[in-house]
Amino acid sequence: MTRTKEEKKKPISRNRLLAIAGFGWLFDALDVGILSFVIAALAIDWSLTPQQMGWIGSMNSIGMAVGALVFGLMADKYGRKNIFMWTLIIFSVASGLSALTTTLAAFMVLRFFVGMGLGGELPVASTLVSESVEPKERGRIVVLLESFWAGGWLLAAIISYFVIPAYGWRVALLLTAIPAVYAIYLRISLPDSPKFEAVKEKKQSMLKNMASVWKKEHARSTLMLWIVWFMVVFSYYGMFLWLPSVMVIKGFSMIKSFEYVLIMTLAQLPGYFTAAWIIEKVGRKFVLSVYLLGTAVSAYLFGFADTTAMLLISGMLLSFFNLGAWGALYAYTPENYPTLIRGSGAGMAAAVGRIGGILGPLLVGTLVARNVEIGTIFTIFTAAIILAVLAVIFLGKETKQTELQ
Repeated sequence: MTRTKEEKKKPISRNRLLAIAGFGWLFDALDVGILSFVIAALAIDWSLTPQQMGWIGSMNSIGMAVGALVFGLMADKYGRKNIFMWTLIIFSVASGLSALTTTLAAFMVLRFFVGMGLGGELPVASTLVSESVEPKERGRIVVLLESFWAGGWLLAAIISYFVIPAYGWRVALLLTAIPAVYAIYLRISLPDSPKFEAVKEKKQSMLKNMASVWKKEHARSTLMLWIVWFMVVFSYYGMFLWLPSVMVIKGFSMIKSFEYVLIMTLAQLPGYFTAAWIIEKVGRKFVLSVYLLGTAVSAYLFGFADTTAMLLISGMLLSFFNLGAWGALYAYTPENYPTLIRGSGAGMAAAVGRIGGILGPLLVGTLVARNVEIGTIFTIFTAAIILAVLAVIFLGKETKQTELQ
């Protein structure tokens, strides 16, 4: 339903904003989640090597790096709402078209465009929501926004478990094209950030925005965020895009591995909700550090798990802590910059992270092809996450309930 001019002047309610942005986030997670299962299916259908499997995930991350940088900068120039809508359309259309491909090359080209849409949407959405709610609940609302990611992954696991074995991976990918319709609804119903509206007459060039994140007053925060984003995304995509395939490597059938990953995915929701509950009580630095430490320990245990029970328990803990940390990171990142460069700062940090997302899946594919033990591979991710914890502790500043500049 189209809003009247009078209605458009009124600020959107917190819950409505959370629902509108959240479902965009859910569709993003649906696509990323399904890709991890599709890679396992494509490996069988197209007889892919481990290196080729790794390149599929990395091509997605290359697109995300480009999208996060380009669309983050554009959000400071053209507004959060418009960029949010176009990123949804780009990734939805490209994802649907990828279901029609018959060659690995065409599939990877389309995955690049899917990644561009995904990489741009995530920092722009978190910036929009962060600027539109009260300081006393800003962190909690952004973490709840991120919790829609768990819903998307859960939906991806359900679709993959029931649809891929019965109808094939193409049908599963076609279902991810639904957000294109949702983006039209966004265009009509979603107002832009009130903070962006207040400063849009003062906006700078994109190049000046890129330089501004390294000004003296922002340089420490930028360094911290770039380290954390790189290490977190490197480990997340290295571990989670390979999760179904790792289960197959550990001796489970494809269907059984899908079933176990579905169970592990359920643990993401309490991870988000506990992080959302405590983030306004104890602060961003504490939540991010503790949940990242939990991720590191869980990754190490998962890598060396040799029983079904241990795999499930460590996998659930990995989902719980890792996704709680993601929620805190998305809440924390926009708060480190003023409105004029908030989209640019968040987008550039996310873009650096996506470089890690390129390297993570490639590293796993290369090491698996060389018969390196899964435990050794997950130890590398454990070390990366610990480096992120140290960056938060020694370089980060607390932004709990501060008024955004």
